Amino acid sequence: MSVHSKPHLAEKSAPALVQSDSVPAEWLDELLRRALAEDVGTGDRTSLAAVPEGARAQARLVAKATGCVAGLGVFARVFELCDPEVSITCLSSDGATCSPGDELALLSGKARALLTAERTALNFMQRMSGIASRTARFVELCEGRVRVLDTRKTTPTLRHLEKFAVLCGGGVNHRFGLFDEVMLKENHIDLAGRPLAEVLQRVRAEVGTMRITCEARDAEEARVATSGGADVVLLDNMSCAEMAALIPELRALAEERGSAVELEASGGIDETTVAAVSKTGVDRVSIGGLTHSAPALDLSLYLEPLQ
Repeated sequence: MSVHSKPHLAEKSAPALVQSDSVPAEWLDELLRRALAEDVGTGDRTSLAAVPEGARAQARLVAKATGCVAGLGVFARVFELCDPEVSITCLSSDGATCSPGDELALLSGKARALLTAERTALNFMQRMSGIASRTARFVELCEGRVRVLDTRKTTPTLRHLEKFAVLCGGGVNHRFGLFDEVMLKENHIDLAGRPLAEVLQRVRAEVGTMRITCEARDAEEARVATSGGADVVLLDNMSCAEMAALIPELRALAEERGSAVELEASGGIDETTVAAVSKTGVDRVSIGGLTHSAPALDLSLYLEPLQ
């Protein structure tokens, strides 16, 4: 193989470690191939020039910080695409807690392929584990059975992986996109050109039984949304005192209409406020920062020659 050669990308199917219902295998392979192509370009010049073609190596994936593991299947798949005969043993699992020094996976295979795949594999797994770790922290801070949800504030094209990471951290996925749930936000309400009660009536007639979430900027909008048949009423940027006072009234309105309502808090919720928010009586909190502001979890791959 010359220094201009590209690595062979295997055609074998993705490993079972990737949950097919959360991360479609065909989509994943396409994404990983594009990521490798971005990094490799016309060839991994350093590895191809410095490492003998037939050399083999073994590697250890090691945690350098405490956190929640996510993306082991994605990590493994990158190496499989570069070396179809690579051997991978996972010593941890998605959703598990890791501490500094913990070995998460062992690999052995072609030295050049391991070097070529290293950064792309780590980039994905560090990002996913960072999101899982941040989610796990919010879940830990919440009181009672309050659920922690993500939002659509994800990295473009990486939503499948980032929402999967939220699940690994013990969180719950909000709607995936614009197509699988109605969410009436302030801009929709302002642009609809009619009272909120009429907007809800029109939307329900259009979407049938699809879940409707309606954002409420104040107590009156929350009352109208609840009485108007929203499945979820999102209390946006309200104080804990406002929500605690309002929630019993909303529960009563839902009982009057004959169906339950889920109450969601959102807006400005961080690690210093989420515990208090969870005590107000809401069913769930949605936090964009789970995905848009999560720092990567520090992981390293240590390689050595294999005879």
